Amino acid sequence: FIQMLHSAKKRDVLQLLRSAPEDMSAFIVEAAVAAQSVASLAALSDFLDFSKEPRSLLEKFLYAAAFSPRPSGALLCLILDKLDGKQLAPEIWETGIAAVGSLVGKLCQQKLCGLQEVERGVEIILRGLRGAEEESEVIVYLLALGNAMLPETIPALLDHAEEGPAAVSTVAISSLQQFPAQHISSKVKRAMRRIFHEKRKSYEKTCRLAAAEILLDNHPLPMDVINILLATNEMEREMAKFLLLKVQDSLQAHHHPARKIMKDIMGDPRINNYNFFSKVGISSSFSGPLTATQDLLSTFGLDLLFLEGGFLRKSISEFSLLSHGRQLRAAQVTLEAQGMESMMGENISDGEEEPELMAGMSVTFFNVQLRPIIFFQGYTDLIAKVLLSSGEPTSVVKGNFLLMDHQQVIPLQSGLQVTIKLQGGLGLDISADMDVSIWEQELKSSIDTRGSLAMDFQAELDSPFLQATMRSQTEVETSIHFDTMLRFSSTPVLMCLQLRKEQVPYR
Repeated sequence: FIQMLHSAKKRDVLQLLRSAPEDMSAFIVEAAVAAQSVASLAALSDFLDFSKEPRSLLEKFLYAAAFSPRPSGALLCLILDKLDGKQLAPEIWETGIAAVGSLVGKLCQQKLCGLQEVERGVEIILRGLRGAEEESEVIVYLLALGNAMLPETIPALLDHAEEGPAAVSTVAISSLQQFPAQHISSKVKRAMRRIFHEKRKSYEKTCRLAAAEILLDNHPLPMDVINILLATNEMEREMAKFLLLKVQDSLQAHHHPARKIMKDIMGDPRINNYNFFSKVGISSSFSGPLTATQDLLSTFGLDLLFLEGGFLRKSISEFSLLSHGRQLRAAQVTLEAQGMESMMGENISDGEEEPELMAGMSVTFFNVQLRPIIFFQGYTDLIAKVLLSSGEPTSVVKGNFLLMDHQQVIPLQSGLQVTIKLQGGLGLDISADMDVSIWEQELKSSIDTRGSLAMDFQAELDSPFLQATMRSQTEVETSIHFDTMLRFSSTPVLMCLQLRKEQVPYR
């Protein structure tokens, strides 16, 4: 379909979009974004009315743009024009700003940072961040900076990480985690030390743990590792348990940048002893390989941080790909629930501000952070959601995306030429649900991830006296379900975790 759109005229694409049945219009929009021809982008510009179109169709358009492997300046310009000066639904505006950040970052990776559209996109994000008054607005602009990964925006992220309220600080540190190791400078590390060791003020535990992760994952200094380990003696039980397991897990991972330093430090019996590492707690951190070849390592990681009373504070499930020193966060789903302890009459830690009752999730897919999903915020909202719940899971992202579209001509020694074409597409559906039953005193969460990958490879030799074509088509489908259930009607809190993976057809 994309190959057909490459040669289609604007009026043909526009007629396709306008006459398509409702269940097909999203597919055609995604294909038109993937084609990125002058005609298809012009047709999209005429067809999409951000004040009238259904929200689901606009979100699909913005996601398709955000995940585009090699976007053009024209695609970014189209989105900026559609967002400019209009009264939009909050979800569309948030998704649009996150998409702008992603496109800016990918264009800069193509050495196109000097484009007028890129400079305009960066200015919109930075100006919006400076003028944002609502916490939710600040969070969206910080996510966009994380997607853009521009080194010159690191000072703004550091400022919000150190000075912002808990939710803002968490997102700023999460955005800093997106940057490759060469941009985690000594200035960044100094700020992370101040946050972790609480030099200036008290920080929420998830902020401190994220700061520790940045220090441990980016060519750490031996003193940083030692200080983090020693600090666990002063921490509350679950936080200390989580951090110690994080360190032990990095010792098992051959690819971890801190592994050699960790091994050297573990030679000191004052640190590597039973008393130090036998902290009691139910929090956990685990990662392990799914597949390993000479060129590629894919890993699955699961982090579970609990509160002292046994409530799940945060869970992170992550699939990563590592190849030749570069890491791609293929999928990371984070579930958060805060303020539960105060609802059940438990005390919060000294020096920590009382968190608002909230549950939500955030997703990073192919290094693109999507807008956060809030299940409920505040006690009144929780009661309303419990009473009016439809029972339907919340869709996080659903659509079809082009992963690669590569064409190359290779001259052979014989004087003949071979044309190589490689296309890869991904169909994705991630949904999540969190259900809190106050009467049953249960908290259930589920994340469903379904995906299908299609690859089309063609090599063609064409000359006046010889024609030969070799073609390969590959399809993979997979489905992974991650469920958690907490029952906090008695002590200790009962918990059930289930990771279900269906059979993977490979054709």
